[in-house]
Amino acid sequence: MAKGSKEPKLATWKFWGDELRERRDALGWTQDELGKKVFVSGTYIGQLETAFRRPQLELSIRLDQILQTDGIFERVYRNLIEMLPYAQYFKHVAHLETVATKICEFAPTVVPGLLQSAEYARAVTIAANPFVTQEYVEETVTSRMDRSTIMAGPTRPEYWVILHENVLRVEVGGPAVMAEQLEQIAARVRAGEVLVTVIPYAAGAHASMAGMLTLLEFENEPPAGYTETAFSGMLLDDPEVVKRAQRAYDLLRVAALSPTASLALIDSAAEDYRRCARTT
Repeated sequence: MAKGSKEPKLATWKFWGDELRERRDALGWTQDELGKKVFVSGTYIGQLETAFRRPQLELSIRLDQILQTDGIFERVYRNLIEMLPYAQYFKHVAHLETVATKICEFAPTVVPGLLQSAEYARAVTIAANPFVTQEYVEETVTSRMDRSTIMAGPTRPEYWVILHENVLRVEVGGPAVMAEQLEQIAARVRAGEVLVTVIPYAAGAHASMAGMLTLLEFENEPPAGYTETAFSGMLLDDPEVVKRAQRAYDLLRVAALSPTASLALIDSAAEDYRRCARTT
């Protein structure tokens, strides 16, 4: 949920990791040795020290106890985590997006956040939160637009998206908003910023009937995944689970139309909405 402040820069989180490495080195412990003392792997400690992973509160507290650091890791964690404008379950995934080299998403009902226009994001937010203030709505939209800036510039990740045809047909915010949203997606496809394919209704059952799926790849770390429902999300980092998620995504690719046919379908749906908007 939006809180009106932007996500801390990676360098800010790196302070937490640098401090951990310095405290560990001062005691002469290896990453594996510290990991055993706080019940995680040495690899996990290494990922914390490089700011690839963000710590959890319970681990921060255990580190303070083991390293005798008078609560510094807990305090820094609490200060930084409160700065994140996302739901608690999504905070770590939003961070992983900023360091990913490749992002693959499957969206069964809603345009993925990284592709949403401001008006579409606003309509989705209001539909899910009809009694919140306008300030809350605008903060949420702003945080989503800020998040999408990772797709700008030469260091942006390779971005693949599979949309179910539901995403094109469920009208969000009215025909004008839908036309603008689909036209924006089509423009980004043509600009080479994203590869989008669509699973048509005619494909029937598919490999991710339970909901959305995101896969993330990194330069020097193992891949991860993420699934989400309306009220919670789950980071997938167990190698076997990620492998199963990757297989599901491969099956989704097989069920989708070709990129050319998908773009034509998006263009057609956008034109239908645009025509409807002109007559209302």
